[in-house]
Amino acid sequence: MAKQIFDYQNGDEVKLAVLVKGADVRMAKSGKKFIAFTFQDPSGHITAKFWDATEDDIQQFKPGEVVLLTGKRELYQNNPQIKLYSLRLATQEEGNDPAAYMERAPETAADMGEELNNFIFEITNANWNRVVRKLLADNRQAFLTYPAAKSNHHAFAGGLACHTLSILRLAKGVAAQYKAVNKSLLYAGAILHDLGKTIELTGPTATEYTVEGNLIGHIVLVDEALVAAATQLKIDIHAEDMVLLRHMILAHHGLLEYGSPVRPQLLEAQILHDLDELDASVNMMTTVYQHVEPGTFSERLFGMDNRRFYRPTNGQTYPDPH
Repeated sequence: MAKQIFDYQNGDEVKLAVLVKGADVRMAKSGKKFIAFTFQDPSGHITAKFWDATEDDIQQFKPGEVVLLTGKRELYQNNPQIKLYSLRLATQEEGNDPAAYMERAPETAADMGEELNNFIFEITNANWNRVVRKLLADNRQAFLTYPAAKSNHHAFAGGLACHTLSILRLAKGVAAQYKAVNKSLLYAGAILHDLGKTIELTGPTATEYTVEGNLIGHIVLVDEALVAAATQLKIDIHAEDMVLLRHMILAHHGLLEYGSPVRPQLLEAQILHDLDELDASVNMMTTVYQHVEPGTFSERLFGMDNRRFYRPTNGQTYPDPH
């Protein structure tokens, strides 16, 4: 089997084909352009910088392309990266199929779709059930294949459905523990809360933000879609149950500075925010632990306030989250 990114150790000379996951063009202090790459294969992703990039380089090495790189794996500020020696597009013989280099959810789209349907059956409010079914039907393929983010948590093919199902499983336990929770509202909000990412993001192969994603964001996008769906279904969008469902979505980031138009003001909205944070945090930490030796600290995690995390030497295992 061909080597992958994380088969190499620090100090190793590297030669392998990878997918360009991200290619941000930046300006160095010298005034010359460089490309800040994120390379990906099924073992994970790693960064590299391509200095003194020409316009041809920028046009050639775009997200979604498979490239053959040579270089050296090293650490920079405790983060792994590749020091590039050379870079070119991969040939068909070398494996020029972007899909072969993608990180994927640990479950199939079919299995996730089936479990999702089981949760929908438990949404007993007719208006919520109808709206959820319509929005999922309109976006089903993207929902089951898109990542939940460009980076940070669940940033892999199928990550959006994986993240949503994880929250639903947690929500089931919370609803069983606390009888005051409106399970139907919590489930409906959990299913819809990130659905706008099917509009905000471009897809799983080389994930970027769309113009709407950058200028509007997934929270407002899914709220707009919810209003449109309710109108088509002749459901009164001003009825209390629909206002409650909209609030679940609009408040799920928790704080105004994190993008929520409003803060949670319902029991179920607060729970959804807490479960969203919990699942994202666990995914980020278990992902980084895949590449941390016991008894050492991880790289800094941007999505966790730039903290580093220690991997104990007690034999504890961390299953690969993708």
